[in-house]
Amino acid sequence: MVVGRVKSLLVAAFSVLALSFSHTAEAQKEPTNNDNQYEAEDEKGGSGKFDANTVIFGHVMDGHEFHFFSWEGSDGKQHHATIPLPIILFEPGQGLSFFSSSKFHHGEEVHKGYQLVTKNYKENLKKGGMADDQINLYTDESIIAVDAAGSPDNNRKVYDFSFTRNVVQMMLALGLLVFLMISIANKYRTGQGVTSAPKGWQGAVEPVITFLRDEVAKPNLGPGYRKYMPLLLTIFFFILINNIFGLVPGAANVTGNIAFTAVLGVVAFLVITFSGSKHYWGHILNPPVPFGIKFIMVPVEILSIFTKPFALIIRLFANMLAGHIIIICLISLIFIFGNLSTGVGIGFSPISIAFAVFIYLIEVLVAFIQAFIFTNLTAVFIGQAAEEGHDVHHEDNEAPDRPVIIG
Repeated sequence: MVVGRVKSLLVAAFSVLALSFSHTAEAQKEPTNNDNQYEAEDEKGGSGKFDANTVIFGHVMDGHEFHFFSWEGSDGKQHHATIPLPIILFEPGQGLSFFSSSKFHHGEEVHKGYQLVTKNYKENLKKGGMADDQINLYTDESIIAVDAAGSPDNNRKVYDFSFTRNVVQMMLALGLLVFLMISIANKYRTGQGVTSAPKGWQGAVEPVITFLRDEVAKPNLGPGYRKYMPLLLTIFFFILINNIFGLVPGAANVTGNIAFTAVLGVVAFLVITFSGSKHYWGHILNPPVPFGIKFIMVPVEILSIFTKPFALIIRLFANMLAGHIIIICLISLIFIFGNLSTGVGIGFSPISIAFAVFIYLIEVLVAFIQAFIFTNLTAVFIGQAAEEGHDVHHEDNEAPDRPVIIG
């Protein structure tokens, strides 16, 4: 609770501070438009000043490449250390297009009639006279069809099936999870961990599995816990691996993406719904309250069916996103103050780095905590839905106390 309040306070403080200074990073140099070759300035504005907004949202949002860092070369241009990802597009009448995201040159160039939407591209559209409401229809990092002049061609429909960094990192996490669990299962089949002590990853994972079984599944799901163990273990380790991957510099923050947590929430919703007992649905559709109150309680109970998975979705998304924003804001403050005064930026560096390291260590702890909370709440909600009702247990408990009548 305390950690959550500290994080919320820091998010608000540093976000406001970063936004208040972001005017110093607004582009002041007109980007050149030569055959639709747009000068990408990324985390620097036109005057060479640091743009905190671009860095913060560029890190937490999805993208078509893994971006690690940038530097200004001797030619005065920005150079980037990136890992480009494959672009897969389908356009009716044109067929399938497959190429590397490096062909876009970070949004500077048009390739095969397609344009990667960036901040600079939107600014050029605005300078070309396009209205803001039309520009806002194109989201950053989306890919659109353009005409010979580089303007959006709304007559062409493009379906994007590209591998973004969130997708690639999620697939890597899934591959690691499958490899890890299969290798551990194979060790158990050979008798290691059964007739002898577990070794390696087996020894590290076994206590976690035992903890989830004894402290999460059994107390919340009762005797029928076994059939839910594969689900709970998959949810826990999948979230944990993605949380840890997200702490690697340059990696994507997958669990800080609302689409990722929404899918997990939908899975939990389906399991909770189909696990519902007669007592569960009876309590929702015919709650044990006076008849006049039923008209109020039934809509509330129906709404509760959706609020439970919604709480799971928002809790994981908000916590993982907040931690990343805090760390980036703390580091960005060095460059923001450096724009005002080099001495101030250097002097503030130790403070900023110290706080960033502190929050980073908290995020390592949060990575485990959030995986556990999502798994535990999922078990709680499933247990509530699958519960047979107090009447059944009450009768079973009182049966031995009843008098026995003979004859």
